[in-house]
Amino acid sequence: DRRPLTQVVPGADPAARQLCFEWGPAEVLVCETLFGRRGGVPSPGPALTGSVVTGGGEGGPGSSRVFVVRRDQDIYIQTLRKLFNESHGIFIGLQRSEEEFTGKSRKAQLVQVSKNYRSVIRACMEDMHQAAVTTRDPALHSQYSTQVSILSAMELIWNLCEILFVEAAAAGPLLLRLLDWVRLHVCDVDNMVHEVLSSENPSKHKLFWNAVDVFVLQGRMDEARHLLSKEASANPTSVSTYKILDDLMKKMPVPNLGNTQTLTELELKWQHWHEECQRYLQDGTFASNSHMESICKILLGDENAILEKKELMTTWYHFLVTRLLYSHPTVKPMELRFYAQACMDLFLGEESSPEPLDTILMAAFEFELHQVIKECSIALSNWWFVAHLTDLLDHCKLLQSHNLYFGSNMREFLILEYASGLFSHHSLWQLGVDYFDHCPEYGRVYLELHIERIPLNTEQKALKVLRICEQRQMHEQVRSICKIMAMKALRNNRLGSALSWSIRAKDAAFATLISDRFLKDYCERGCFSDLDLIDNLGPSMLLSDRLTFLGKYREFHRLYGEKRFSEAAKLLLMLMTAHIAPCSFWMTLLTDALPLLEQKEVIFSAEQTYELMRCLEDLTAGKSDKQKFQDDDVETMKVEMLRLALARNLARVIVKEGTLEGS
Repeated sequence: DRRPLTQVVPGADPAARQLCFEWGPAEVLVCETLFGRRGGVPSPGPALTGSVVTGGGEGGPGSSRVFVVRRDQDIYIQTLRKLFNESHGIFIGLQRSEEEFTGKSRKAQLVQVSKNYRSVIRACMEDMHQAAVTTRDPALHSQYSTQVSILSAMELIWNLCEILFVEAAAAGPLLLRLLDWVRLHVCDVDNMVHEVLSSENPSKHKLFWNAVDVFVLQGRMDEARHLLSKEASANPTSVSTYKILDDLMKKMPVPNLGNTQTLTELELKWQHWHEECQRYLQDGTFASNSHMESICKILLGDENAILEKKELMTTWYHFLVTRLLYSHPTVKPMELRFYAQACMDLFLGEESSPEPLDTILMAAFEFELHQVIKECSIALSNWWFVAHLTDLLDHCKLLQSHNLYFGSNMREFLILEYASGLFSHHSLWQLGVDYFDHCPEYGRVYLELHIERIPLNTEQKALKVLRICEQRQMHEQVRSICKIMAMKALRNNRLGSALSWSIRAKDAAFATLISDRFLKDYCERGCFSDLDLIDNLGPSMLLSDRLTFLGKYREFHRLYGEKRFSEAAKLLLMLMTAHIAPCSFWMTLLTDALPLLEQKEVIFSAEQTYELMRCLEDLTAGKSDKQKFQDDDVETMKVEMLRLALARNLARVIVKEGTLEGS
């Protein structure tokens, strides 16, 4: 609904040259054209929305530069890998456990999943903070510090959504959850208290009353009372005043999580306690000590007294929770919107406007779930947060009624966007596969489109991609990957690997081409490469006639090597008479028959010898006079030797067969 921010591409000058661009699945290629700007004020170049430049080239006066503009730069930050990897396991576990629990146990499980996500965010934030502290590079320090701020905001928003939507805390426990929320995300007080208590005289420290005030503002009464006891010990004249204030703080009624008291009982107790505080204040009990008087006013929920501590609270939502604690402890979830808006207006005043984080938190307090997701999508630098939060809320059955006008629901749309970003990374794409698997409507289509674009740099990576495709019966992608790898292997003259990939692709034409290369190599070198592969082709050799011939021809050599001459002769003859062998290879086969024809023992029968003669004559008769003239002396000598060997073998066979008939 709003115009996205325009991201300037460093190094590109649309005022000097026109820019052109090409969209990719996860990035844009932007290049300078040779067309310069002429006359007048140049028009602006193409707007690149939400993008970050990750690379560019320095060019000379007449050259053009190409820039790679990525939409999801966070994917490439090494320290965020923990966030992506560990949250993936939580996501998959949530999808698989959908039917395991019902009712209260299901709600408890979803709250635990939410806490797991938050723990991953916090662990990643701590790693990023450590990296910011240890690095000496100012640019990296700035980058890490920015990421710490973003992760902190993400946890803050997620924690609030967990309280309001996942746990759906009721009046009473709601306030306790909000107090925990504020305490977790406002940590400055702990450092302040440590500094105060480490001093020689804590009650005289300049930050002593600030520390007490912060404890009171956060509802941490036991710690506030402990600090106040230091004042009583150091200043005997204030002991009586201290005891009254300590008693009021001790007796303050607060909700409990055990449901041991009703809201009505709590309200009655709180009203009596409130009246007691009012009485002491009006009596001037704390008039002698302005600090204690200020604390008593805070206990009474005095708006002005709380606002005086604005610098200690730092945020309007801290002010909101403090005000609720001391004015409306039994606030109901649907009443939060009114208090939140009033507190934000009071706290920020007219001089400052809400930041994106304020807008998101306000949308959550107003229970505008879709507005929370929308604002987060705009404000945050990646899709991780909205994809996982939306998935969790969808499992809470809070997004069932919201479908997008172009067909997919919100959960699936955001997961598809996040997974698409993962596929632009050289290793995180493997996580993206599982996210696509859990998008029932468009997940498979997206996976098919993205998996074809994965660069297959190594055979190991190709096998990994192939296994993913085979597990999902993605037959077209399997064939495509195998063909690509077969072609790569063929270009590198790795015939065995090329043949293996072509068989896996069931590509008969390519298998024929590679088989011809094997046969050509054999003719040139006199031996086969990759014998293990050819010897173990099995039924795969039936993929093409040429592959069948290759396998059978290798079998002939194996039989000959094992001195099984009769079987070898039958196989050789079969390869020629069944027209499995290519005509160009007949001379090689006939030449292979020579040693068998010259054996002491007759191998070929008369009928087999006639068949060999016919094959030889067909081979020579098929050549034109011009081809015969061009044949070299070696080829002519081979033909003459074959004719002589066949004639001698026929004579021997006739004598042998005539002798057998006579006997």
